Amino acid sequence: MSFLSSFDISVSGLTAQRQRLDVAAENIANINTTRTESGGPYRRKIVSLEEKPVSTFQSEFNSRLKQDSASKGGVRVSQITEDQRDLEPVYDPDHPDANEDGYVMMPNVDLVKETVDGMEATRSYEANITAFNAIKLMAQKALEIGK
Repeated sequence: MSFLSSFDISVSGLTAQRQRLDVAAENIANINTTRTESGGPYRRKIVSLEEKPVSTFQSEFNSRLKQDSASKGGVRVSQITEDQRDLEPVYDPDHPDANEDGYVMMPNVDLVKETVDGMEATRSYEANITAFNAIKLMAQKALEIGK
């Protein structure tokens, strides 16, 4: 692994955490959405992360031959799925989406959980910025040594 690939690893972390924060914000924004394009209430979305493997010489070589972007290690979003937990019925007979018994199926979004997920993504984002700045400082010091 080269010195500069450390930047790629930090950037992959920044990108993944930004996407986690975007999904948490989307979940919070749709906390009261009872009708979506698919017809039902909004379902909470979950971000799954996976490791991007560090490239070997052989994979790097093959990747360059195919003109693909080489994997440098780090993290990436593997998928965004809908939470299949049960929706919460709320009694509100005046609501336009209420069933014949007066219950409205509300999204399975928990504000506290989304807030915690957002805070965790923010802290991870900050940690990746700190790592990026540390790598940048090491590169600057290495260049100063060469003077």
